[in-house]
Amino acid sequence: MATSAPGHTEPSTDDVYALATQLSPGERRRLVEKIAHDLAPVPDVSSTPPPFPFEQIRRLQATQPGVIPREGTSSAFPVHIPSLIGIKDIRYLDATGLTRHRSIADLMHYAIVNQDFFGGGLQITAHYGDFQPANIKQSRYSDEQLYALALYLYSRQPPPDPNPFDENARRGQRIFQQQGCSVCHTPPLYTNNRLTPAVGFRIPEQLRKTDEIIDISVGTDSALALRSRRGTGFYKVPTLRGVWYRNAFGHMGQAETLEEWFDPARLNPNYVPKGFHLAPGPIKGHQFGLKLSKEDRRALIAFLRTL
Repeated sequence: MATSAPGHTEPSTDDVYALATQLSPGERRRLVEKIAHDLAPVPDVSSTPPPFPFEQIRRLQATQPGVIPREGTSSAFPVHIPSLIGIKDIRYLDATGLTRHRSIADLMHYAIVNQDFFGGGLQITAHYGDFQPANIKQSRYSDEQLYALALYLYSRQPPPDPNPFDENARRGQRIFQQQGCSVCHTPPLYTNNRLTPAVGFRIPEQLRKTDEIIDISVGTDSALALRSRRGTGFYKVPTLRGVWYRNAFGHMGQAETLEEWFDPARLNPNYVPKGFHLAPGPIKGHQFGLKLSKEDRRALIAFLRTL
């Protein structure tokens, strides 16, 4: 084992190779892309040494279905893959509210900016000091293709919901209202389409004057909002529509199910998340509903599965 940086010990080539051979060809390609991508300087963490290949492999293996280390994030701070059903009604795109969504033109522009890793997209205008990612091809879909794509996304409808709106769900709806959940998750969209600051982020006074911001942090992990290239200092209030067919809850997908999200045990310091995680530790933030009785939590979840 050779020491490569203060506080970091790099495994031998054999160690790295042994892990790499366990990956599929597609995973190996993603690994190479992410190693190159993660070496780009990230705001506020310039003093953090970049991960070694051994760590990158472990991060890749930790990624769960429904979670992806997409461009502008890293394998340490991945994001859950959101449902695109109902996107027409969503005011902000990305978990951090990076892009405003006011019309179909904004969705078309978002597709341009994010079009594949080495095909251009965000990388065309991505400069981090004097560094610009290499292998850039300035190409994109045509306006006609982008318009057709956006129309298709706008047209998507949810599958039939098999969960009955029975007495238990009705009880859960009353709990939802009594607990004040509708303040942020306002019907019928079950989001107020606003932004909430990450822990430690100071809201600029100019933004504080708008009605786009909720001046309350819900305490979730701030890494994605403050330590990634998609960071804005904010997280958007997500919609609860369709949670019955989704997984990977929380912006990094640490909770695999609604039951786990509403389990008070997830706050324990030695908790092992069932979704994405690199090591044991609490799933922080959004403690609303965790103090309910087991019966009330089950009723609340039953209601949420009808949305």
